[in-house]
Amino acid sequence: MAPLDLAVILAYFALTLGAGLWVSRSQSTAGDYFLGARNLPAWAILFSIVATETSAITVISVPGLGARGDFTFLQLTFGYLLGRFGVALWLLPGYFRGDQETAYQRIETRFGPTSRRLVSVVFLVTRLLGDGVRIFAGSIPLALLTGWSVPMAIVVMGGITLVYTLLGGLKAVVWSDVIQLAVYVTGGLAALGIAWHLAGGAGEALAAAGAAGKLRILNPVFSFTQTYTLLGGIVGGALLSAASHGTDQLIVQRLLATRSLRDARIAVVGSGVAVILQFFLFLLIGSAIWAAGMAPEGMPADQIFSRFILDQLPTGLSGLMVAGILAAAMSTISSSINALASSVTHDLYASWTGTTDPGRLLRIGRGFSAAWGVLLIGAALFFDQLSRGGDTPVVVLALSIASITYGALLGTYVLAARVARARGRDVVGSVLASVVVMLLVVFSASLSALPGMGWLAPVGQLAWPWYVPIGTALTLGTGLALSALPHAEQTS
Repeated sequence: MAPLDLAVILAYFALTLGAGLWVSRSQSTAGDYFLGARNLPAWAILFSIVATETSAITVISVPGLGARGDFTFLQLTFGYLLGRFGVALWLLPGYFRGDQETAYQRIETRFGPTSRRLVSVVFLVTRLLGDGVRIFAGSIPLALLTGWSVPMAIVVMGGITLVYTLLGGLKAVVWSDVIQLAVYVTGGLAALGIAWHLAGGAGEALAAAGAAGKLRILNPVFSFTQTYTLLGGIVGGALLSAASHGTDQLIVQRLLATRSLRDARIAVVGSGVAVILQFFLFLLIGSAIWAAGMAPEGMPADQIFSRFILDQLPTGLSGLMVAGILAAAMSTISSSINALASSVTHDLYASWTGTTDPGRLLRIGRGFSAAWGVLLIGAALFFDQLSRGGDTPVVVLALSIASITYGALLGTYVLAARVARARGRDVVGSVLASVVVMLLVVFSASLSALPGMGWLAPVGQLAWPWYVPIGTALTLGTGLALSALPHAEQTS
């Protein structure tokens, strides 16, 4: 890598560390640290949400989808926007009643502390494993682009991110997210311009892609096995977005940091529009690279954009694009550290010990932030070791972890809002049942190869956008059935 590229990357590191130091000056309570004193502007939260849900793998892989296929991936993003409208209308008002610190505090109000702790633990485990593998997966293209080893890429990203997150809390995370979004979108726009130029211009590139059917967006076929269909995108995308943006502490924490319910609604719905535009940009990049003849058939889809960055971007700009990939990866790490520490501090530590002193919770929260940063780096290094020897299916399966629990989380909130007779016992039973069944569904392709498990083979063909709808339906159905049974207080 050229000295100018390294200088660009180092300048980016300095900028993010500076943001952490700058915002750390005015923190005295856990509310300042975990919720940014609840005075962050809607536009900053909007951009932070977009950066948070964009991993390095997204930046690398989506152009590969555009180069190898078409734009039908965008159908999912239409569902994402619809789901966020639902969050803004039905879930957000409940978060702004009283003084809630986490996404799961309202579960305790409705179902008691045991349910809150269970849901929090589900979030903690799945976020640790899911983001551990996202960090590992994001380090692979970064190692390719920089010449580092994968473990070195993990440690460098994780170490720098831990420093500014530990110092500045959520404010540092949000403002760094804004910088990171600007970096990778700017790099993406520049890459698109260069790819169009190499293809003979935007008009030529778009005409070639259109003639090849690569600009198709809608696929109205009804299928549970095709990944990107209109119905699957709308239903699956909407429920996935409702779960991730309405029940996951990673996003809800940001919404709680806004100044009002109105600002939170602007942030969550606006992020849905921004995500559509962002994915459209990276799909366009892929189609432009294809039109320029730089996506040969033998090249894996996930390597197309990485190879283009290395071979075609000029010195300085390639450094900016590597910084953009770093930005996406670091946003994942910083968001996870802060959300995990916030949930442990409030949902588990404060709930069990009864501690309410803001200063003490700030000190405890910083300690948990450091611990979670180390655990996330350790989880990424673990997946690196686990995947040695080309064991890619392990990584692919690990990336589906969030789908195992999102349906259970969303179903719990629906039970809380719509089933008056539901009790804590019903929630615990329905969450556990949903998680067990979804484990079978998500890992069915691998399990079907075991003796006597062949009956799972058809389930293994199910497209992943249907995982969250199925998990939600399982949770609701189980919860309704359990709530119809006599409760202890009714029979005593």
